[in-house]
Amino acid sequence: MKAQGTFTVQLDSAPPYDVSDGVTLGRTSIKKQFVGDLSASSTVEMLGARTSVKGSAGYVAIEHVRGVLMGRSGSFVLSHTGTMDRGRLELILRVVPDSGSGELTGLRGSMTIDIQNGTHFYGFDYEIDPTPSGDTP
Repeated sequence: MKAQGTFTVQLDSAPPYDVSDGVTLGRTSIKKQFVGDLSASSTVEMLGARTSVKGSAGYVAIEHVRGVLMGRSGSFVLSHTGTMDRGRLELILRVVPDSGSGELTGLRGSMTIDIQNGTHFYGFDYEIDPTPSGDTP
């Protein structure tokens, strides 16, 4: 199944905690609000590294999403890994296995993010396993 829509972000960046050898390490807390097929809010904790080369960076993050996905309410966790190689972005967002709750128990999937003219768009390819691992049918 595929869900899509937009989201807004509110950033709360802490001062860098390590700046040396042309690398800056930092932490950012983020609050998101999703609209569209996913009507939800989330909290994100992100660790990032910027290099001295413009457009080269990396980050990891954990995001707890709470809301309604295509009429099903519950929550789930996304794991983020992102790198930029001189402006070329590679971004992986996957549902943490067995993190779904409520009507989203058994959720699996991956999300894409696209930013166009300042608007954040998401695409979420997912499935809900009716018998999550560890449960008996």
